Amino acid sequence: MRSSPLSNTAVVIPCYKAAGSIRDVVAEVPEGIGRIYCVNDASPDNLAEVLAELAAEDPRVQVVTHEVNGGVGAATVTGYRAAIEGGAKVIVKIDSDGQMDPRLIPALIEPILRGEADYVKGNRFFDIAGVQKMPTVRLIGNAGLSFMSKLSSGLWHLFDPTNGFTAIHADVAAILPLDKLHKRYFFESDLLFRLGTVGAAVSDVPMEAVYGDEKSGLSEMDALLKFPWLHARNLMTRVFYNYFLRGFSTASLMLMMGTLLFAFGGIYGVTQWIESARSGVPATAGTVMLSAFPVLLGVQMLLNFLGHDVSASQRPAVHPHIARVRVLKARPMGASAKEKAKAKEPDRLAATGTQ
Repeated sequence: MRSSPLSNTAVVIPCYKAAGSIRDVVAEVPEGIGRIYCVNDASPDNLAEVLAELAAEDPRVQVVTHEVNGGVGAATVTGYRAAIEGGAKVIVKIDSDGQMDPRLIPALIEPILRGEADYVKGNRFFDIAGVQKMPTVRLIGNAGLSFMSKLSSGLWHLFDPTNGFTAIHADVAAILPLDKLHKRYFFESDLLFRLGTVGAAVSDVPMEAVYGDEKSGLSEMDALLKFPWLHARNLMTRVFYNYFLRGFSTASLMLMMGTLLFAFGGIYGVTQWIESARSGVPATAGTVMLSAFPVLLGVQMLLNFLGHDVSASQRPAVHPHIARVRVLKARPMGASAKEKAKAKEPDRLAATGTQ
């Protein structure tokens, strides 16, 4: 008898200061879901007592506790690992503040079950009426973060990168470097970057968010100061991984030549302009062309590279063929012989005891 897709699905809920909302969130999780992992990220309220009550009432609820607060990213990774060890096939992550409707989980995981995606996330910007309900600060901030995330992850078709309503195939989660993911609010964007480096298929599902009186734990100033640098780091890493380390194509040549030409033309033009201003002698037409032509050609090559990068963001799912991207782990020489000898040891002792 085949089990239902929902029974092989686990829900991860990172919890912090959520004693007043977590009960309602868990109550809305569809009954067919196999496991609900509530990760208590060292919450200072009475969350531990509430989670203990939920675990006693609902056998699906598994409570995992952090002794020290690690952040939403660290709590989610803990939940991912627990779900993978528990045998889940699909892992859904929702927040504990009640902004997401857990009843939408079957629709969220549908692209993964059909083999069309490895990771699915909600998109609060698809519906115009829903966008109008979003607080202005969040709207502007998310628009800027979306563009930076497109650059750093290479997933140009996505929007709303900080959306916490997500689903991932467990096989894909297992090959990601979970220890390297950002521990706090950059987690979702960092996860998209990691998915981009392994060539995972990522898709959006339009959804509506509910905004109440809750206060976001993400500081707008903190995001403004820290997120651009983190995105820039991920952009350089992704380009190196995908266009030089793991693959080399005409797009790689366009990027190199375009960058060199643009840099040469720009630096040469600036130095000649400074020299012209100092001496009072206007630059010649040849000097202007020697600066402008490399810049224009470099821009054209960089635009060609960008076009290739955008077109490459749409890709097939990798989880049906996970062996193509799973790194084979080597073991020390002689390990197999030692394991065989260890396995035979009980039989040898039993034979000795009967003599």
